[in-house]
Amino acid sequence: MAPTVDLNADMGESYGAWKMGDDAALLDIVTSANIACGFHAGDWDVMADTMQAAVARDVGIGAHPGFPDLHGFGRQRMKMATSSLQNLVRYQVGAAQAMAKAAGGAVRHLKLHGALANMASEDEAMARACYEAALSVAPDIIIMVLAGTAQQRAASTLGCPVACEIFADRAYNDDATLVDRSLPGAVIHDPDLAGKRMADMVREGAILTQNGKRIETRIDTICLHGDTPSAVRIAAEVRRALQDSGVALARFNGAPV
Repeated sequence: MAPTVDLNADMGESYGAWKMGDDAALLDIVTSANIACGFHAGDWDVMADTMQAAVARDVGIGAHPGFPDLHGFGRQRMKMATSSLQNLVRYQVGAAQAMAKAAGGAVRHLKLHGALANMASEDEAMARACYEAALSVAPDIIIMVLAGTAQQRAASTLGCPVACEIFADRAYNDDATLVDRSLPGAVIHDPDLAGKRMADMVREGAILTQNGKRIETRIDTICLHGDTPSAVRIAAEVRRALQDSGVALARFNGAPV
């Protein structure tokens, strides 16, 4: 039986008259969409339009909460009390649920964004707090985790449905966290390189780091960031490379880890 993997993309990140990414093109390629909830990007109209477009293409819908940081696109680290952080996650998941329902769909999964995700990949207690908050309002939600990090460890203690994620357009540190965007080579812009890396990682069942380390992991889904200039080309090449290597594409089921 051919291996199966999901392709996901962060989207719904436009704001008012300001446009970010080509969501329509990405929705024709991916199988799951992580839709911004209005705090790091997006607004009520963008959310509604993106949800409707995802439902029309039968693409799985995910809530993509981030820090309240429109200016920094959710990439600035913030320190918050745990109770406030949990309410921040609940607020955004609730907004996503409402918009998805109005569009005739439903929120299947949760994926943390930007600095919130990076911090949770380093801090198991923080990750668990975020996931507990999401599950408190959406008990059946699938938690998408950055494979091999504190996010995965936190989700494993909750016994909830999980999707383990790797990134097509980001380089890895040896602890399975992402190389900081400020460093050379952190963001991969070459579609051919991104496609080859993903085919290699899925085939090997492992994250291949910038330094050549191999970290064995379950791989359920591959992320393609929607805000990079070559996002659509990378998405198309990753899809082609996977299919050419015998990998089938389908939405993840969310088995516990």
